[in-house]
Amino acid sequence: MRWQHPTRGMVAPAEFVPLAEESGLIVPLGAWVLRQACLDAVALPGSIKIAVNLSALQLRSRQLAETVFSALAASGLPAHRLELEITESVLLENSEATLATLHTLRRLGVRIALDDFGTGYSSLGYLRRFPFDKIKIDRCFVADLSETAHGPAAILRALAGLGSSLGMTTTAEGVETSELVKWVREEGLTEMQGYVFSPPRPIKDIARLYLTAAPHAATAA
Repeated sequence: MRWQHPTRGMVAPAEFVPLAEESGLIVPLGAWVLRQACLDAVALPGSIKIAVNLSALQLRSRQLAETVFSALAASGLPAHRLELEITESVLLENSEATLATLHTLRRLGVRIALDDFGTGYSSLGYLRRFPFDKIKIDRCFVADLSETAHGPAAILRALAGLGSSLGMTTTAEGVETSELVKWVREEGLTEMQGYVFSPPRPIKDIARLYLTAAPHAATAA
């Protein structure tokens, strides 16, 4: 997501999203993002999923489930093609209410992903308390991969096994080189994400990619 400002030009989310969260505008902004993402995704091939990040403020909103249901209904997007991503830090705040909201969303048929896995304090505990569909392994475990770096490789291998045992997709973030693609694949993770595949692109480029060529992946995020 980018903000095309009339005088400042392209503003990155790292600059405006914290301000939106501080002011509370992230809730209506996030609702718009959900609606637009679903509308955009429904025009793509049926095998493609769309992933949308949620902030802590959105999860605390009592209207979140209604907002998600409304976005799906208005667009006609099947619920299983929408994936909502949350970070571990979100679960540290009012976790019981947050988990209840996540269970409500899961009953709608929406997929739930735990982003930046491995950087928080209670990762394994949360995997026990909520059946996430996907865990996204933080880039810090991927960046140090090499033929001689046994520690990061062992962690990725263990997480791949954990995800397989729990029936969860495991995604490696920050895959930037062909060497990392090879090493991540060897450790058994099921998905990869990073600049080696593509930088962030506007929706018109994504649509052109999937509508003019055979898709190489099942998720567009």
